[in-house]
Amino acid sequence: MPVRTRVAALAALTATALAVGAAATTQAGAAPGETVQKNAAAKSASAPKKAAAPRFLAASELPPHPTGWTAGPVSDGFPEQLAYCLGEGVPAYDYRHRLFHTELDTSAVQVTVVTGSAAKGKALADRLNKEIRACAARLERLYPEIEAEGRFFGTLPVEEGATVHGLHTETSYGATDVNLLSVGRDGRTVTVVGWGQMGDFDDAPLAAFKKTAKKAVTKLY
Repeated sequence: MPVRTRVAALAALTATALAVGAAATTQAGAAPGETVQKNAAAKSASAPKKAAAPRFLAASELPPHPTGWTAGPVSDGFPEQLAYCLGEGVPAYDYRHRLFHTELDTSAVQVTVVTGSAAKGKALADRLNKEIRACAARLERLYPEIEAEGRFFGTLPVEEGATVHGLHTETSYGATDVNLLSVGRDGRTVTVVGWGQMGDFDDAPLAAFKKTAKKAVTKLY
């Protein structure tokens, strides 16, 4: 999926400074430099503060694993590791993600996005949940050699809520994989956590993953 990059536009600060300086020279009893400094301070005090970026899970906050987890850097873009279930089904936003891996076959990923409003955040979370619920049927339709089963593991009482899903796949040549996924929301911010390894539902650490999914939402801000 192509990465959408946000490009920031700079204001015409030079023109503004010249205008402020000209106005300062007309004020009796005040030095031009002093007036410019006062105006700049006033603007700085009234300017809206930039919202803090959402925080990501640490390796120690994932379901325990015998070899431990290693966390990668936080990167821009939607991770290809979730494309098997979401792919082109996710709306275009400025996503950020972090990958995690163990020394064996277990891996995990978290993706987070800040939408424009709480209503847009809810719409995105609903869309992601819908895509995940349809994932098993979609995989079987696209890949005849795969048998897939999806399960819904309920909701979590955290902020605006989180949902937990499971997916098991088995290929015609015998390979089996199990994945757990969660979608959580805090206001206009949505986060998805994915965990996967070889095996079936009996091998999935559901209780521990629910704790991770809840932590992913509470840790955002």
